[in-house]
This record gives sequence, C-alpha cells and structure tokens, in this order.
Amino acid sequence: MVSIHDVINELSDLKERNLFRSPPIVEAIGSKAIVNGKQKINFCTNDYLGLSSSRRVVAGTIQSLRTISQCSSRLVAGNSPILLELEQTIARHRKTEAGLLYPNGYMANLGLISTLSRNRATIFSDELNHASIIDACRLSRTNVKVFAHNDEEQLEKLLHSTRGDKIVITEGVFSMDGDLSKLDRICSISKNYDATLIVDDAHGDFVFGQPGSYAGIPEHFHVNERIDMSVSSLSKGLGCFGGYVACSNPIRELLINKSRQLIYTSALPEHLCVASLIAIPLALKGHLQKRLFRNIRLITKGLAALGFSIGKSASQIIPVMIGDEKKAVNFASGLTNNGIFVQAIRYPTVSKGNARIRLSITSDHTYTDIQVALNCFEYVGKRNGLI
Repeated sequence: MVSIHDVINELSDLKERNLFRSPPIVEAIGSKAIVNGKQKINFCTNDYLGLSSSRRVVAGTIQSLRTISQCSSRLVAGNSPILLELEQTIARHRKTEAGLLYPNGYMANLGLISTLSRNRATIFSDELNHASIIDACRLSRTNVKVFAHNDEEQLEKLLHSTRGDKIVITEGVFSMDGDLSKLDRICSISKNYDATLIVDDAHGDFVFGQPGSYAGIPEHFHVNERIDMSVSSLSKGLGCFGGYVACSNPIRELLINKSRQLIYTSALPEHLCVASLIAIPLALKGHLQKRLFRNIRLITKGLAALGFSIGKSASQIIPVMIGDEKKAVNFASGLTNNGIFVQAIRYPTVSKGNARIRLSITSDHTYTDIQVALNCFEYVGKRNGLI
C-alpha cells in the first residue's frame, strides 16, 4: 500500500531542495500569455514560428473537424487517408522513403528505439539527450553507453571497443542548452563503425535547413543522406501536434508490426493532421525563420551586454545560466511578476547545480517584446544579485 505519509514527506523534501513544481494557470496565444489572470510576454512556448495561432491553420482545422478522434488504433480501425497524406508529406520533407505518425514525439522515440534495439544492439546516447530518449533506452533493456555531450572523440572510442550491432542517438538542437549537435562529425564516425544513426530533430525541424525545405539540422550540416532515421515533433517549429519517424519503407513496416507505442494507442486525430498539412507550406516560405533569427540575435546580444551567460546556445532555445536552484526559482518568479513569463529549469531536467532560465524565442516576439524582456532581466537580475 502507498503510504500518504511517505508521499507528503517526499513533497516536503522537494520543496526544501527548491525542486517542487506547481504549474500556473496559463492561457497562451503566441507570444502573449495570461498567467494567473495577468498578461505577460510568453517565453515558454516552443511554437517557434507562431503557427499554432495562424488564422489559416486554425480556420482550416476547424473546418475539417467532423469527429474528435478515430477512437481506436490504426491496426484496428485502419488507416485514415489524411494520416497517410501527412506521412507522405513528411517523407518528402525529410527526403526519406517513408514517414510514420505517432501521437507525440515522446512516443515516437519510445516506439522507434525500443523496437530497433530488440536484437540487443548497443545504444550510444549523448548524455544531454531528451528524457524520451533516455526512457526509450531504458525500455529497450539493452546495453546503453552514454558519451559526454557532443564528445565525438569519446563516441569513437566507445564504438571502437564495442562489438555487434550499434545504434548512435543524438539530438539536432539540444532542448535545454540550445546548442547544436556536431552532426557532421558524428555522421562520419557512425558510418566508419557501421552504426545506425538516429537524430531527434524536434527543435531543429522547420527552423534550420535550406530555404524552401527547412529540413532541420541534418540539412543544415548537409548530411541528410547519412542519417538513417529521424524523429521529430509537429508541435515545435510547425506549431501543431503529434510526432513522427522518418525512415525507410522496411523500418516503417517493422514499426507498424512491432512498435507497442503505435499498436496499442489511438491514432493521431484527423483534424490535427489537417492542421499540419496546412502549416507545412506556410513554414516553408521562409519569412517566419528570418523574423525568428532576427529576434535571436537581438536577445542574445542584449543578454551578453548585461553580463548573463547563455552557454553555447546557437538556436532559438536560450538558457540563462544561474546554477543554484533557489536563485533560479526566485529569478523566474521575479521575471514573471514583472511581465515576463519564464520557467526555472532544474534537476532532474538538468543536472544539480546547473539550474537556468530557459527562453524560447519565437517569430511572434516583437522588437518591443525583446526590449521589455531585456529591461526586465536587468532590473530583476540586479535585485537578485545576479548581475
């Protein structure tokens, strides 16, 4: 029997260590949010291109809404033509033979990694990979070797000393540090050791890449053809919902037949597929990315001028490094109270003593939004002794 007394003690311990979470009540539309009844500038959304509130996307989604959901798994109810159309569009976007939709990116990682590792291949995973990758590695019940973040030399040593099938897994843009994978080098090393390479590009997809395609970090490094499989989310750069695996036809068929995360859950609702199909051509026009990277340059330059450290961020994810958990919580609270909605990111999302404020920059942020945010960082930072 679960002891309520033990639960209460565990919650008390989290509060004492400044690791307790209590999400506020938020109504968010683009770069603005009503937080506990008061309007703030929103720096917590991953809607990098502002497409979640696009009038065309919203109107088209509403128009397509005839049922809430298929209310069944695809292997029971069959394939909706809309799902197949979106999968074919994803395959063209990623320049792969096939695509396969999952209800979200988390399940896509679990489904792909746990299915591929059934033959006890050794998995090589970057230490800063997302929790969904870590959980997928655990679920695989196979041998996992973690290499230091972006350390291609250690990865090569581990691959050299390991026999049997090998799977290398990294992210395109790392979700808490905002830096990019050294994907060109990791591709070369993986191929030298005949390792399968999987890239989770949730935060690079539709943001990075060549104008007109924006196929993410593999395209940014010109290594598309060297990636064996990609996992991504439709709820970041695309502003919609769902996850996918881009892969070969045989891998798609294997996942359909073996991935428990696909077989035993309801299919992605059709109206959400329609949302993505409308959003994709809007994302590929390029003007939203131009606005986004203008905003990134503005805020990174401003934060550096104030004396804040943003680590090695090279993307729209900007960590303002604080270190101490209590200081990070107090700083986030001060910023939110002064009109800037942010969150303190703490253990276990990041390692202990590496707490930070995570900023998500979007194309919807205006020049005024950025200047107001920088003024607030200066004011609250000085009051908290951080600058």
